[in-house]
Amino acid sequence: MKQYLSASKYIDFDHPDVAALAKELALGAAGEFDLVRRCFEYVRDDIRHSSDFKLNPVTCRASEVLRHKTGYCYAKSHLLAALLRANGIPTGLCYQRLSVGDAGAPYCLHGLNAVHLPDLGWYRLDPRGNKPGIDAQFSPPAERLAFAIKAAQERDLPEIWAEPLAIVVETLERHDSYDQVLANLPDVELAG
Repeated sequence: MKQYLSASKYIDFDHPDVAALAKELALGAAGEFDLVRRCFEYVRDDIRHSSDFKLNPVTCRASEVLRHKTGYCYAKSHLLAALLRANGIPTGLCYQRLSVGDAGAPYCLHGLNAVHLPDLGWYRLDPRGNKPGIDAQFSPPAERLAFAIKAAQERDLPEIWAEPLAIVVETLERHDSYDQVLANLPDVELAG
């Protein structure tokens, strides 16, 4: 579990602002589930999704997301991982492969998190941000993610990564504006 508890370049909970927020969110929490809920709801509700709100700059590191209060799903998942790891809760990164439109090509990755909960194990949660048609919640043991898998080439990728995928980081760091990222969303080829 050590890798899911560590600070890193992108999950930088050792940054003073991230560490302070993690401590603030933990104050008065009635146990681990309540703490996870508080961190999740903060990132889901208080950090605006870059594309939904047409916001710049493009963020990637957890500390950047917190400073600018905006990020794509990937960056928001980096902040949630940082807040939870800072509080000693093992947290990883997950991805879904989804259709960019209603069905069919093109496809893109969607970033979310998995948290290791007592008596439950790994549980996915999606801090993307709600809007009409999207209602992600923290309601264990049931998962309530932003998007359901519907098309044949869509997938819930089963891996839980300790660090963001290189293609995600490259996309976020290469582009200067939310609309450039939107036009170049990362994707992976499905095996077999």
